[in-house]
This record gives sequence, structure tokens and C-alpha cells, in this order.
Amino acid sequence: MVICRRSLSVIVLNRNHLALFRAVAEAGGFSRAAEIIHLSQPAISMQVAELEESLGTPLFDRLPRGVRLTDAGQTLLGYAQRIRSLEGEAERAMRELRGLERGRLALGASTTIGSYLLPTVLGDFRRLHPAVELHLTIANTDEIKNRLIDRTLDLGLTEGTPPQDEALSARVFSEDDLIVIAPSNHPFAARAPGKRRPKPITARQLCAQPMIVREPGSGTREVIDRALAACQAQAEVALILGTTEAIKRAVAAGLGLAVVSRLCVGLELAGGLLVEVPVRDLKLRRPLHLLTLRGRLASPSAQAFAALLAKLPRA
Repeated sequence: MVICRRSLSVIVLNRNHLALFRAVAEAGGFSRAAEIIHLSQPAISMQVAELEESLGTPLFDRLPRGVRLTDAGQTLLGYAQRIRSLEGEAERAMRELRGLERGRLALGASTTIGSYLLPTVLGDFRRLHPAVELHLTIANTDEIKNRLIDRTLDLGLTEGTPPQDEALSARVFSEDDLIVIAPSNHPFAARAPGKRRPKPITARQLCAQPMIVREPGSGTREVIDRALAACQAQAEVALILGTTEAIKRAVAAGLGLAVVSRLCVGLELAGGLLVEVPVRDLKLRRPLHLLTLRGRLASPSAQAFAALLAKLPRA
């Protein structure tokens, strides 16, 4: 229903009236329109007359055979045809979105998830739904939270403790191991006799070494500090760096040990540049959370992406 103003009164354009008006105009008469849309001629005439009365102007000149549009009718017909076209576009768009034939999905992820876990998932999603436009923002948890709340993101993915905000819903979609890494020439990296891995150390031994850590407020830093506190140990911080890539390079250069996600060091471990050092009394496993805005209906593309995340291993 479209509302406009005539003088000081309100004109209500009934959608059904517009459709019947358009049918008469395109058919060239009331009788022909009645045949095409399978409605009685008196019913059509009555509703078109109601439309003319509400507008305060005639839309047709009634002729002995058929009708002719008045200037007002010609003007209104253009709008009525555009409204029909927009309705058709809206219906097609809804069908396409339901079938994931088009659409847009905006994701926000922490550095570890966005850089090391999501590329494979994004590739799988692209192969399944190539017409859906994907946008990925890599940011800290607070920024992801804010963007979910202002609806510029559809889904958020963070590690560790989820943001404590009643506006958001969080569920675990996978888990991540944090491991201690050392350069290959470090004493802790030496393999135990007859073993494939280095000899396990304790949390206190780890904390006696210079440590390279992320900045305060980082999800990884939070997990490490909490785990060490549970062992009544505290890291000897030698260097604070803002990215995991910088931390890996610093460890390889011999500047200290670090705790990082297993997800981000697969190539370095396989190539022998870095070595995983087991710590017997330190539990470093964290949940990975999918964040959504409470009360917001998930789009078909968001539902499809969440379904892919649910298939990730939870070992």
C-alpha cells in the first residue's frame, strides 16, 4: 500500500486497485481485462472507480469501444508498471537467496582463525556456492563483537573466551591446541633417546626461558597466562610482538620460546625450522567460537557456512 498526499487529505493507493488499473490500461478496455485476469467486468469497474475517487481525477476516458488513458492515467501507468517490475525482482531475489544462487556473506575472524583455519573452509564454501559474495574481516574480538551488533558482520569466529555480551550468542565449532615452539638448535628441541619427540619439560622450566608473547588483550595471550597461573608459574617475557608470523620468525632467530596455535606452524614443524616442545603439566587447549547476533535470522548463506564449520574435527 502506497500513501501520498493530495491537498490536505491522504491518498491511499491500494495495491490491488493499481494492479486492476494496469490490467485495464494494458488490455485497452474493461471487457478484455476481465477475460485476461478472469474477474468479472463489474468488479473491475468498481475497483478502478474507487481508485479514481481516491485520487480525485479520472484515469480513463470511457469510449464506445474500449478506454483511453487520461494524462493522469498515463502518468500512473508508468508507476504501476515499475511497481510490478520491482515486485518481480523481489520475488526472484528471494528465490535466488533461498537457493544460494546469489547473496553476500560477511565474516569476521580472529587472526589465527582467519589466517590459518578459514582459507580451507572458504575454499569449500566457494566451490559449493560460487555465486555468493564472501567478505572476510580479520580483527580482534572486541571489533568483531561490535560489528556483529551493528549488523555489518553476519558471523564472527573467535578463540578462547567469547565476549560477554547478552546481545551475542556463542557456540563452540571446533578446538585448537596451543603448543610451545623452539628453534631447532635449542636444548629443549633435542630428541629424547629412542624417541621421535623432545623430552617433556615442566611449566616452570618453560618460564625460566625468555618468552616471546602477544600483546595483552590477545586471545592467545589470555589462554597462556591463565594456564600458567594454574601451574603457579609466570612467563619471563623477553619480547612482545603483535602477530603470530613475527613471533615465529623471532623464535626461529633464537630470541626465545613461544606458545602459538598448532594451526599456524604446520609448515615450519614439517620443515624442521621449528620444533614442538611438550610440556607435561600445561594444558593449552582452547575452544573456537561461532558468534551470532541474538534474534537475527540467519541468511541461507550464513546457515550453509555454519554447516561447513560443524564438520570440522573436534578432537
